[in-house]
Amino acid sequence: MAEHVTIRVNGAPVTVPAGTTVAAAALLAGVHAFRRSVTGEPRAPLCGMGICFECCLTINGRAHVRSCQTVCAESMEVTTD
Repeated sequence: MAEHVTIRVNGAPVTVPAGTTVAAAALLAGVHAFRRSVTGEPRAPLCGMGICFECCLTINGRAHVRSCQTVCAESMEVTTD
């Protein structure tokens, strides 16, 4: 297993230790709003264990993926909603 992986968050490369969740990588990349509520309020991870769904991001073209439950993989493409 590699010691570090590099993913792209909103087009910017982010290198993190292997085993890091996408939510943690996005926060390290400076993302403060992962998605917007139906009223337009910015939302970000709350529970960190996959229950609240506030951490949902688009990962490799798949929308609404719980980023706190997804481990970073080399060359992964992540975008906020």
